[in-house]
Amino acid sequence: MRTEKAGLSRGLNSRHIRFIALGSAIGTGLFYGSSASIETGGPAVLLAYLIGGAAVFLVLRSLGEMAVANPSAGSFGEYANRHLGPLAGFLTGWTYAFEMVIVAVADVTAIGVYMGFWFPDVPRWIWVLAAVLIVGALNLVSVKVFGELEFWLSLVKIVAIVSMIVVGIVVIAFSLGTGHVHVGIDNLWNNGGFFAGGIDGWVLSFAIVMFAFGGTEIIGVTAGEAESPEKTIPGAVNSIPLRIILFYVLTLAVIMSITPWQQISDSGSPFVQIFAGVGLKSAAAVLNVVVLTAALSAINSDIFAAGRTMFGLAERGQGPAVMRRTTRNGVPWVTTLVMIGALLFGVVMNAVVPGEIFLIIASIATFATVFVWVMIMLTHVKARRAMSPEETAALKFPAPFWPYGQIITLVFMTAVLVLLGFAEDTRVALEVGVVWLALLTVVFFLAVRRKGGTDPQSVPAAQDDTTAVNTAKEERAEVSG
Repeated sequence: MRTEKAGLSRGLNSRHIRFIALGSAIGTGLFYGSSASIETGGPAVLLAYLIGGAAVFLVLRSLGEMAVANPSAGSFGEYANRHLGPLAGFLTGWTYAFEMVIVAVADVTAIGVYMGFWFPDVPRWIWVLAAVLIVGALNLVSVKVFGELEFWLSLVKIVAIVSMIVVGIVVIAFSLGTGHVHVGIDNLWNNGGFFAGGIDGWVLSFAIVMFAFGGTEIIGVTAGEAESPEKTIPGAVNSIPLRIILFYVLTLAVIMSITPWQQISDSGSPFVQIFAGVGLKSAAAVLNVVVLTAALSAINSDIFAAGRTMFGLAERGQGPAVMRRTTRNGVPWVTTLVMIGALLFGVVMNAVVPGEIFLIIASIATFATVFVWVMIMLTHVKARRAMSPEETAALKFPAPFWPYGQIITLVFMTAVLVLLGFAEDTRVALEVGVVWLALLTVVFFLAVRRKGGTDPQSVPAAQDDTTAVNTAKEERAEVSG
């Protein structure tokens, strides 16, 4: 292990980054959390996913503009630090790290639920602990190992989802149900109507829907370790709309066509439930393997993203200096261990309150996620307004619909935060979120500001420049050799 400050390794290529983004976008929120959104909004939740996906796309394009212009391990936390001030950067960076911890706890919780499909009598926390230790260990090897692992885990998800959609369409077309439930696309409007959950239920479903998209902003974090950010980031960001339509809207439409929406429960993955419900037991077992893979993939991305964010915070003096330590392979091992330790909290929660934990954690994660998205949009607006016409014209990956798209997205994201306070199940997220931001603010003024970790320009130039990072790595290799 290295004890001196060292740069991260730029070992992620275009293939890695596309699938890392996919691994974050398609995880527990789709495979498990979608049952809660369907229960709240009914079939109209499909429209909620489309609207929410469009808003997230604008967030990612805004982030992509900044990431291509200035790739950094600190990503949006650093950008907020520069354009909105040190406090904003501190709140954004640590809230994102908090988001990844909470999302990862939700992911490991889902693993315990999935394993119950085969081992209903085994305590859930045992599977949760095993997942934390295995994925955590793999994240300590090297960024290339992480990238390869995420590539193959995400590939399994893609193949499985496409296969599920194809098989689902066949089931619908030939009415292959057992007779216990009606199978057909008319299930989307014959069971109380498309807005069966009412307009209020549909609106409230956004609080759960937005959780599903949490983690997609990891695209900005990967820029700090991308071989060619100006090429890899735009491709990853621009593919988001297709993923949203294919992997969320089409998939959930198939699910609700096979099984009426009111019969989908939160006792397991709706993917597994629908095939078990129509008598395809072997397909249900295979899909359970897939959803397990999806959850492991999401945890893998969560640990990576939080670790790199905390590394960036330490680099600019807004986190403990020990978090700057890296291995010889350029892996920030201290921050990775911090994430593993935080996830052990999920093991405890699954042992104490296994039944209620997922919705509580998902709503808290939604607050943290949407807050980070709001800060990304505010940062982008401030950065773009400070540019001269020449600088704007020189942007390699400018965000579209400026400035009205950004303003509408900001209003939408703020409304989602307010929505959390309207439902009893999600109100705790707003309370936890407000307390979290208040505590961070106190820490900033009592500790960080006094130590001088408030300079927007304090980030080492090597973190922003690929050539400088590679040169520093070569020099260290020569010395160690």
